Amino acid sequence: MTTGNPYNHSDPAQPYNICVIEDDEVIRKGYVSLLQEDETFFVSGAYASVEAALKLLHENQPDIILLDIQLPGIKGVDAIPAIKKLLPATRIIMLTVHESSDLVFTALKNGAAGYLTKNTSFSKIKEHIKEVAAGGGAMSAGIALQVMKHFQKNIHSPLTRRETEILECIAAGQSRTKIATALFIDKETVKSHIKNIYHKLDVNSRDEAIKVARDGKYI
Repeated sequence: MTTGNPYNHSDPAQPYNICVIEDDEVIRKGYVSLLQEDETFFVSGAYASVEAALKLLHENQPDIILLDIQLPGIKGVDAIPAIKKLLPATRIIMLTVHESSDLVFTALKNGAAGYLTKNTSFSKIKEHIKEVAAGGGAMSAGIALQVMKHFQKNIHSPLTRRETEILECIAAGQSRTKIATALFIDKETVKSHIKNIYHKLDVNSRDEAIKVARDGKYI
């Protein structure tokens, strides 16, 4: 969907120009409907994939893009550099069900201005859009906590970032299947990482691994 772009947000009297890239039709239409109910916002385009969006984003010229991280075809996190190359001034807010620290840091490294979980209230999302448009950043509480915890970790941890992430998932009670789904990897890869974690921490069980990692501030 595209409606062109009659607005220019360099004029503060004009609405914020938003594009939505989300493959779930119900969620996509929900965002569009809620944004259009508020005269502060104008939706210039709504797309089910990055591929479809890239054809029209230059015409839309959005101030902000709400970008789902888990998309068919080009993944949201991988699309950020291409979008930034096409529209350097446009700010990108990731929307996701995942609070994976690996995905958070990849998205921020690639140029995202914010990272919000989809359970963030819509009133908060609107506030974050305005903050990001003004040059700020946006993070839901759970994401901000992960970032804070990351900088509090022992920098001399023997674990890689991926191993740390998997062990954090284990400590949160997630099964191998759930970990594989959340991190977009297969169960055998998860199993291999867990084996490496046990070896590096010199432990033989999940509980021992969690205790050693927490004592050493690895997670």
